[in-house]
Amino acid sequence: MTMTTTAARSVHFSDEEFLNRRERACEAMQELGLHGLLISRIEDQYWLTGLDTDGFCIFHCLFLSADGDMTHITRYADLANIRYSSLCLDTEIWIDGEGNSKVQVMKRTMDKHGMQGKRVGFQTDTYGLLPDLYLELVNAITGWCELVDASDVIRLLRLVKSSQELEYHRSAGTIVDKMRDVALEETREGAFEGEIMGRIWYTAFANDGDPPAHRPPIGNGSSALNVRYTTKRKWVGANDQVTFELGAGYRHYHAADMLVVLTGPKVDPRHLKMHEACVEALSATQAMLEPGRTVGEVYEAHRAAFARHGYEDAILRACGYTMGATWPPTWMEQPMIFERNPVELKPNMTFFTHMILTDHETGLTMSLGEQAIITEGAPEVITHVPREPIVR
Repeated sequence: MTMTTTAARSVHFSDEEFLNRRERACEAMQELGLHGLLISRIEDQYWLTGLDTDGFCIFHCLFLSADGDMTHITRYADLANIRYSSLCLDTEIWIDGEGNSKVQVMKRTMDKHGMQGKRVGFQTDTYGLLPDLYLELVNAITGWCELVDASDVIRLLRLVKSSQELEYHRSAGTIVDKMRDVALEETREGAFEGEIMGRIWYTAFANDGDPPAHRPPIGNGSSALNVRYTTKRKWVGANDQVTFELGAGYRHYHAADMLVVLTGPKVDPRHLKMHEACVEALSATQAMLEPGRTVGEVYEAHRAAFARHGYEDAILRACGYTMGATWPPTWMEQPMIFERNPVELKPNMTFFTHMILTDHETGLTMSLGEQAIITEGAPEVITHVPREPIVR
């Protein structure tokens, strides 16, 4: 394996931090009896090497041996990104061409690392290993080495953030707060959604932020109920409801918030009651963000708060998720905050908790969401939304 140092690359962590990460990954592999690991999840590759690319959407893989050697399995198109950002310069190239097998390059790489007859982990839940490539891999490797599902080996190590990772989350949170200010300033009757979003994204880029891995939704009127991005921008009306879920990355580490702006001049009292319930639910879930609690307990605090206000039938069946360094198509990572999730909360994890009410009968919606870092005491909230109803 050819390695370089952080001083020679556009990477965002020290040599010592990368070495510590690799050692922890190897220890986890050895505990599972793995001799090697095929890593197709780009977030894991970034965490281990600093590699910054979206080439995984076509093909990219990292091989890690249990003794710490690494090789990028890549295309010519990604060589510049590897040389620009990755600590690992050892590469095996799949050449784009009809009939050229990606799996044979993966097998050749494993053979170079002495994996024949050994136990090799791979990831089944990534966008970098689609079903056709997975089936080809299984067919080509069966009998040559033992393939083992090891999807969570690196993901679980990434849940607890380092001090530098937390600083990047905080920087993303600062950017999102500035984006929130723009949303509040620009949203009014007669405003065009596209112009609002254009000013919001200018704010992210002007503050050295990354575009979010997830297309954030914005909608007014009936589309305000959508919690997913939809095409076609609209004009904001009178007595309207405008949903924002704002997010941005900083060195790919994400932060997000969520809020609904009401335009008035008439404000439906049902909106105000929904907002009151969202405030209580957000406070209740944040109170549960402490070490030793489970993710399922966080969800239950959300459910119970809305039930006390008579809104249990209008809630979603999840109210957030952990956040980290992510790439498209989503900024969401596991664990999701849903019923009975047993994952235990630990210091230096970070979670986005969103309180969303969707009343399909009345056509009304209300949302409130913030992101927080778990500490030994009260959570450190890094994105902030008003607790008073927002009427512009």
